[in-house]
Amino acid sequence: MNLRPASLVSFLLAAAFGAASAQDFGPWGDPQPVAAINTAAAEGCPIEAPDGLALYFASNRAAPGALGKQDIYRAHRASVLADWDAAENLGAPVNTPEFDYCPTPLRGNELLFVSSQQTADDCFPGDVPPPPPTGGPSAGDIFVSREDPVLGWSEPLNLGCYPLGPNTAGAEFSPSWVETPDGTFLFFSSNGYPDSQGQDIYMSRVLAGRVLPGVRVAELSTAADDRMPNVRADGLEIVFSSNRAGDTAFDQDIYVATRPDTASPWSPPQRLDNPAINTTASETRASLSADGTRLYFGRKLDINDPGDVYVSTRERLPIDAIFANGFE
Repeated sequence: MNLRPASLVSFLLAAAFGAASAQDFGPWGDPQPVAAINTAAAEGCPIEAPDGLALYFASNRAAPGALGKQDIYRAHRASVLADWDAAENLGAPVNTPEFDYCPTPLRGNELLFVSSQQTADDCFPGDVPPPPPTGGPSAGDIFVSREDPVLGWSEPLNLGCYPLGPNTAGAEFSPSWVETPDGTFLFFSSNGYPDSQGQDIYMSRVLAGRVLPGVRVAELSTAADDRMPNVRADGLEIVFSSNRAGDTAFDQDIYVATRPDTASPWSPPQRLDNPAINTTASETRASLSADGTRLYFGRKLDINDPGDVYVSTRERLPIDAIFANGFE
């Protein structure tokens, strides 16, 4: 390849921004409560829409339109610098009389989420859902729905039961959809696979519109409770909750792992070292904004605390710092 100097600079700039890693960011700042959505009820499972203009979360608040034991809500904002508007319940058929949680908005007005509702294609045989895992709602499956601007949300579709799909008779948490040069994948956690050691991290490949059964991600999973993964939009950074440091089942902390490209294994997970993020409370269902500069998570101060949503921010390093880290 024979590039002129200006073209070479453009090529290196594109490479630097197209293959961002966790080292291309500054440290996470101290988290702040998201006051616009927190109430005296339980709020958790926060995640931004890909464009950063909507925030989805789960709550058991007694609000107008509330349908079940836990519902999915959404707040909007005019820009990423604006405050969040009042949150609204997504309504039926996404929300049901049961537990509906772990929302994950996708491009194209689609929404992945977990529900303990019993349906004809449910992966748990019988009319009563299995008991919830420690610190979680009733076990559920991953569903998908699409929002039409006129007709509203479509009837949710179960992604399929093991061994044909990712859902099991156990508890699935936190679907995370990522499109990479190596294919499209769904990350999630589950305790229902034959090789599960409690809640573990799994990855399903998506082929021809079908989500295949999950494969345990060995480098992210332990005999401890490893749950609720979320992958950055470029597929190079993952955050999840774990009590692998020897904490109780209640006391979850946020861990992070990275990889140089989407075909490589993940680095050994590290506990986020900001003591204002990981505390003696339980921090769960962390999620990254599409640009990687915002980290949302839920926090419960103790077993009796219903829980609130927090957000931490970090800066992208300037281009000269990126070159110092990886280019000469």
